[in-house]
Amino acid sequence: MNSSYYETLDENFAQALKLYENDYSHSQLIDLLQNGNIVQKQIAALRLDSINSKEDADILLSNLTGQDGKIREAVSLRLKEFMSDSRYLDYFKNSSHYNIFLDAVIDINANICRNVISAISNLKDDDKFCEYFCSRLVDLTCDLLDKVEQFNFQEGKYKVNKEVFKLYWCLETVYEFWDRIDFEKLKSIILRAKNIQEYTIREKAAKILSRGFNDSELIKAVDELKNDSNYYVRGKLAFLK
Repeated sequence: MNSSYYETLDENFAQALKLYENDYSHSQLIDLLQNGNIVQKQIAALRLDSINSKEDADILLSNLTGQDGKIREAVSLRLKEFMSDSRYLDYFKNSSHYNIFLDAVIDINANICRNVISAISNLKDDDKFCEYFCSRLVDLTCDLLDKVEQFNFQEGKYKVNKEVFKLYWCLETVYEFWDRIDFEKLKSIILRAKNIQEYTIREKAAKILSRGFNDSELIKAVDELKNDSNYYVRGKLAFLK
């Protein structure tokens, strides 16, 4: 690596150290989130200790997608914390946020997906959010199932892994919002996912089935996955009778 690479690392470290050592007001941190560089936005998100308005929430969420991975992950971590706090939750109930959340649950960084799913789980009682979000989540999941069902998993192409990764996190989100999704649509997703060759997708189907359903086709699917060739798939249903 050339010297400029190390110089950039040194500069970034110095900036981060300065941001951590100095006291910044809430408004200064919000300004850095809005106008700063990668290091400034990342550290500003981590230093932020409250959300005081819808505008603050908008600025934080504007950095959840379309930004450097360091920023996105820092923002997702704080989002998880802020949205679990009843003092701040209402600031995130803006319909302009819904599509941002949907994009973020299939981020290429698994930590971001996990954090965002945990964050938005606090909106399960919000009918307006669930009506919009779950409808589009179902559409996205079905689109990905359409693609993944056509894959030859012996090829090992990156495209295959990328689409499977997105489907994996869609199904994890479906697991979280299962009772806010139309049952017939949920059932269709489960029955399709259980037949995917990639075991991680069958594992997610099994995880959703672990919620317990009094439906003959889903009971049959449980029995089928209890005898799956993969240990992790079977393990998701081990406790169900």
